[in-house]
Amino acid sequence: MISDFCGKTAFVTGGASGIGLGMARAFGRAGMNVVLADIEEKAATAAVERLAAEQIKAKAVQCDVADRNAVRNAALEAVAAFGKVHVVCNNAGVGVGGEVGTLREKDWDWIIDVNLKGVVYGTETFLPLIRSHGEGGHFVNTASMAGLLSGPGMEPYSATKYAVVAMSEGWVQQLAPMGIGLSVLCPGFVRTRIGESSRTRQDRYGPSASGVTTGDRATQMAQAIEAGLDPDVVGQRVFEAVRDNNLYIFTDPRFRDLVEMRFAAIRAGFDQAAASEALKSVKSWAPLMPGAPQDQ
Repeated sequence: MISDFCGKTAFVTGGASGIGLGMARAFGRAGMNVVLADIEEKAATAAVERLAAEQIKAKAVQCDVADRNAVRNAALEAVAAFGKVHVVCNNAGVGVGGEVGTLREKDWDWIIDVNLKGVVYGTETFLPLIRSHGEGGHFVNTASMAGLLSGPGMEPYSATKYAVVAMSEGWVQQLAPMGIGLSVLCPGFVRTRIGESSRTRQDRYGPSASGVTTGDRATQMAQAIEAGLDPDVVGQRVFEAVRDNNLYIFTDPRFRDLVEMRFAAIRAGFDQAAASEALKSVKSWAPLMPGAPQDQ
C-alpha cells in the first residue's frame, strides 16, 4: 500500500493514450514519476512530451505486453530511469469479438495474450522488484464492466476481462501481507481507441481482426465509446482508489442495476440447487474453498 506518492514511480502499460495516459497524468500530478510503456513507441514519446509540458516527469518505453521478455526489458528500463517502481498499471488491452464460431484461432491467441497474459507478465515481473525495495506498492489491473457482464458477440473480450477480475480477487489476498495493494479497474464506456485495436496487432497474429464486433452492434458500441468518459476522469478515479486501497474501481454507478440483475440470476440458480431432488441424496459435503465460510 502507498500513503505518500511524491517522488515514487508508476509504470503504466498502454500508457500512450486513453485510460493509460489518464492514469499516468493523475499519478504525475500527485508528484510521481511515470513510465509510459506502450507498443506504439512514437505515440508514447509524444505523450511524454505532452506530460513534460505539464511539469510531469515521464519516460517512454516500447513494450509488447504479450511478450514476457519485452515486459522484463521495459521493467529494467524503468528501474534504470527512476531506481524503483511502486505502482504498476497493467492496462494495455485490445478488443475483438463476433458471432460464435466465427473467430479465427489467432484472434483468440491475440486477445488472450494481450488482455490476460499481459496482466500476468506485468504482475510476475514487477512483484519481486516491489518486494525488494520494501517501500510498499500497488497493482492496478484494468478489466472492464465486461468483466462482470457478458454481452452477445463480446465473449472473447469478456472472457479475458472476467479472468482479470478473478486473478485480482485472488492476488489481493496474497499481496496484502506483503504491504502491497491491488485494485481491479472495471470502467464503463470511456473515450478510448479500443475500437481501433487492430492498429497495434502484432504480425505474429496474422491479418487484423475486424474489430470488437460487427453490424449494428458495432455501430452502437462505437457511439457509446465516443460518448464515454474523458480518460483523465478515469485516471483521477484510479488515483483515488489506489490512495484509499480499494479493490474494485468502478467509473459508472449506473451499471449497478445490470450487475444486480446478474446476481439475482445467480441467486436463483442457488435456489434451484437447494430445491433439487438429485442433491437431496447428498449426505456429506466436502469443505468449501479455503477462506470461505464453512457453514454447513
